[in-house]
Amino acid sequence: MDASNTKEQITFAKSKMDKSIEHLDNQLLTIRAGKANIHVLDGVMVEYYSAPTALAQVASVTVPDARTIMVQPWEKNMLPIIEKAILVANLGLTPQNNGEHIRINVPALTEERRRDLVKQVRVEGEHARLSIRNARRDAIEAIKKMQKDGLSEDVAKDAEAEAQKHTDVYNKRVDEVLEKKEKEIMTV
Repeated sequence: MDASNTKEQITFAKSKMDKSIEHLDNQLLTIRAGKANIHVLDGVMVEYYSAPTALAQVASVTVPDARTIMVQPWEKNMLPIIEKAILVANLGLTPQNNGEHIRINVPALTEERRRDLVKQVRVEGEHARLSIRNARRDAIEAIKKMQKDGLSEDVAKDAEAEAQKHTDVYNKRVDEVLEKKEKEIMTV
C-alpha cells in the first residue's frame, strides 16, 4: 500500500463533490427568481403518444421578455396537453393558450413566496452538503481499510486531512451558490 492509492480515493471523492455542486446548480435553475426563465419548465412532463416526455422535446420554449415564457409546440394538437401539464406541475404559473402557442406571464413574487423559495433553496443546499459529507465518509472508510491492509498511519492521517480540506472547500462553494441564489430571489 502506498500514497498513490489514497490519492485515487481523494480524487474520486472530489469528483463526487463536483457532481454534488453541479446537481445543486441544476436544481437551483428550476427555482424561479422573479423573472422569466425557461428552466422553470424543465420538470414538466407531457403525454406524447402515451409516453411521458419532457416539454422541451415536444415544443420550443423561449423567453421573449423578462416577464413572459412562450411555448410553441411542434404539433398544434399538443396545445391543450401542454397547457394541462403546466397547470398540473404546480409551478404557480398560469398558461394562456391562444390556439397558436402558450404564453405564460411570470408574476412578480410576493414577499411570502420569496421566503418559501429561499427555504426551498436552503433544502437543496442541505442535500448538496449531505452528498459532499457522504463522499468524504466513503473516502475515509476506504483509507481506513487501506490502513488495515498495510498503509502507514501517517499517510492515512494525511489523506483523511486532505479529504476534510476538500469537504470544507466544497461546503464553502455550496454556501456561495446558495447566497447568490437567495440574493437573486430576494431582489425585487
